[in-house]
Amino acid sequence: MINKNDIVEVEIIDIGINGEGIGKKDGFTVFVNGATIGDIVNAKVIKSKKKFAIAIVDSFVKESEYRVEYKCKHAKLCGGCQIQHLEYNKQLEIKQKKVKDAINRIAEIEDFEMEDIIGMDNPWNYRNKMIFPIRKQNDEVKIGMYRSRSHDVIDIEECLIQKKENMDIVNAVKDYINNFNISVYDEETNEGLMRALYIREGFKTKEKMVCIVINGDEISNVQILVKKLLFIDKSIKGIVLNINKEEGNKILGDKIIKLHGEKYITEYIENVKYEISPLSFFQVNPIQTEKLYAKALEYANAKDKVVWDAYCGTGSISLFLAKEAEKVYGVEIVPAAIKDAKANALLNRINNVEFFVGKAEDIITEERKSDVIVVDPPRKGCDEKLLETMLKIEPSTIVYVSCDPATLARDLKILKEKYNLDKCVAVDMFPHSMHVETVVKMNKIIKK
Repeated sequence: MINKNDIVEVEIIDIGINGEGIGKKDGFTVFVNGATIGDIVNAKVIKSKKKFAIAIVDSFVKESEYRVEYKCKHAKLCGGCQIQHLEYNKQLEIKQKKVKDAINRIAEIEDFEMEDIIGMDNPWNYRNKMIFPIRKQNDEVKIGMYRSRSHDVIDIEECLIQKKENMDIVNAVKDYINNFNISVYDEETNEGLMRALYIREGFKTKEKMVCIVINGDEISNVQILVKKLLFIDKSIKGIVLNINKEEGNKILGDKIIKLHGEKYITEYIENVKYEISPLSFFQVNPIQTEKLYAKALEYANAKDKVVWDAYCGTGSISLFLAKEAEKVYGVEIVPAAIKDAKANALLNRINNVEFFVGKAEDIITEERKSDVIVVDPPRKGCDEKLLETMLKIEPSTIVYVSCDPATLARDLKILKEKYNLDKCVAVDMFPHSMHVETVVKMNKIIKK
């Protein structure tokens, strides 16, 4: 039995979902924060349960050959880059294994083609969207990132997974809060005005949007801030307020107030143009998004076919599929997203797409059969009724785009009743974190 405050020597043989090292001590699983695969550490136990313990590194017996120096000065505290201390090729290897192991173990599928993971040539400065929470701690305004496993805010001087110019905007907002004594939101009391700073950028268009999230209806002397922002960053196309008066840690509310310019920026994925508002869902890594969508298009083999895109959001994948398909139908439960999807179709003069508001399992019916169904669900995976619907209408191909290997594998286990898993590829959309996207192609089993 391992007890709290014990110091135990552990060899790290795997990595957990939050980047923590995983080792065994006398058959007992130990999760070690700060350790990585290949390390041998003396770990101090901070919590002990019946089947596992949580520990921190007390000292290193031997450092992993895969360990590298942190590039960002905040990486040890920040919750964003969980595995920045691991060399990038090893990160890719671990993510590939994470996907394959989930499919083998949870879906109980062994026989399929696993393509090589698609990584980045330069795994830095890749994010087109950053949300910086604003808090006041010890009478000091902090704008930065959440500390790992908490809602304490780390005041940051740099963030190497976003564009470095954004820090000028962060500093300008901080100066504005301090100079005009603007109140800062407190999650516990639901009081205070400034909640978050949200910056979105089009990598191809170079257009930038600054969104200030407030717990109120207006903000004093805001035009002074607007002028300062426009002076320091000429790429800003729009500055908006987002009104969020809800209690808790939800970032964005539903109401947008324009302070300057437009309420949207434009961006391209290959030759498809998108208008993106602060509330639009859009992948945060545009370089890898092109590769992800290209794989979805390849797997769909949609030429001259009818395709359904479930969980279509603002139509980003639908419009990509429309380049080859005879007809694409998109369905999404969020009305605002479908409004954006229709606008983006019009913007690109794409007329072989049609969008529906509602639950995919209610809209996709036997009367609306298709050759291919593409699903890109949230982290929780597909609704069980949608899986039942797909099994009922039996499209020839299902393409599943997933942001969580565990829920993907759970759903594949259901779909394998009538479908073979043909091929699969992981795409590294989030370097230095444990998150990974996956694209899967399933073919209908032909009965002899």
